[in-house]
Amino acid sequence: MNEPLTIATLLVVGVTVYTSYRAFQSPAFMNSLMFSPVHVLRYKQYHRMVTSAFIHADWLHFFFNMFTLYSFGSGIELIFGPHVFLLIYFSSIIGGSLLSLYLHRHHDYRALGASGGVCGVIFASIFLLPGGAVMIFPLPIPIPSWLYAILFIVVSFFGMRSHAGNIGHDAHLGGALVGLLVATVLHPEIIRESPVLYAAVVVISGALFVYAYKCPLYLQTANPFTSEYWRQLWWNLRRRMRR
Repeated sequence: MNEPLTIATLLVVGVTVYTSYRAFQSPAFMNSLMFSPVHVLRYKQYHRMVTSAFIHADWLHFFFNMFTLYSFGSGIELIFGPHVFLLIYFSSIIGGSLLSLYLHRHHDYRALGASGGVCGVIFASIFLLPGGAVMIFPLPIPIPSWLYAILFIVVSFFGMRSHAGNIGHDAHLGGALVGLLVATVLHPEIIRESPVLYAAVVVISGALFVYAYKCPLYLQTANPFTSEYWRQLWWNLRRRMRR
């Protein structure tokens, strides 16, 4: 018996192959699709909120995103249908772009990559298809999906401080949470099936969003691997508590 084809997932990957290749060949084409708060807010180029997900910084960046997207997205498409996969993917792209737009609304900032959408698919898959594991190179053993979910939102928060290569790190968090939200709306039973994990994700991500909202400018320059970062973090928290 032939295995069913995941047409929607393959179509997204195929379109991304084409647009990413064109972007590698033409800087002007890449710039026309790249996420940029200035172009979105001042020039009303809203398409950049989505088109930035179809271009990548390099082939390694592209391969990692598309491999991960197919690994998780194909399972969602096969079990729940292509419409669920596409809704989660594109909603997560927009969610990641919206978070980036807020955090960088006053910055000269550009970003590209499908990471927001991919992360939304990952989080949705973790709850829609529970009991799985995630392989992360070069670790020799798989990480349980519940542990990956907790670690992911924390690491993504710290990744917001660095935007090397114009990769939209902060879109990871926004996309992941929107993917989870869409999965919850479509299948609310996932809360009952994994209540502890679900509550942990919501509480931790909510705390990170509050901090990002309270200290958006500090967030862009902070380095969590220095003692100065933690002193400044403690000082900010104490100041907020006194208000």
